[in-house]
Amino acid sequence: MIKDFILASASPRRLELLKTLGLTPKKIIPADISEDKKAGETVLCYVKRMAKAKAAAVAKDPAAVGENILAADTVVARGKIILGKTDSRETARANLKMLSGRRHNVLTAVCMITKDGRQSLKVSTTAVKFKRLTDLEIDAYLATDEWQDKAGSYAIQGKAAAFISYIGGSYSGVVGLPLFEVSNIFCGAGDSVELKTKNKPKTGVKAKAAKADKEQK
Repeated sequence: MIKDFILASASPRRLELLKTLGLTPKKIIPADISEDKKAGETVLCYVKRMAKAKAAAVAKDPAAVGENILAADTVVARGKIILGKTDSRETARANLKMLSGRRHNVLTAVCMITKDGRQSLKVSTTAVKFKRLTDLEIDAYLATDEWQDKAGSYAIQGKAAAFISYIGGSYSGVVGLPLFEVSNIFCGAGDSVELKTKNKPKTGVKAKAAKADKEQK
């Protein structure tokens, strides 16, 4: 298992998700890059470019030279429109109204640059549907301030979970870090993620085989 990697994100949600796989970064160095979308750029191309750019930017940091770098980027998209993070209550209201009663996609791209310069990139795409929200529900949610610094102006792991009638794909990807893709990246980098499991008693055919082997000895 890789233990000496740097996380190129200040997101506490991503840090917690990594811990569920037994992964803890040795350092956290948030990437400082422009997140402006290029003219004509698709949502998929954008989220891939962001993840790669974040990893590359941190890899050039003097404090990260010779280290494995893990970066990620999450976007909420309604068709070709990206609903980004906002500090504006009115923009958040507009985002929630746009999501109300409709399906949207949440894309999270994960990129790792290894010590020897290899790059791995995985993308998770999840379909999410909101129930139809009333103005009172939107007002109540905005009052929680949970929407701040969240793509799409909502947090699936928080109170907004009550708005979601359907999800197809990766829940952890919507939170901000798809664990299936992360695990594959670490495996592809030469290390497997070892999940902690308790020893369970042998049952069925395996138990009988073990018993017979013991009797022969």
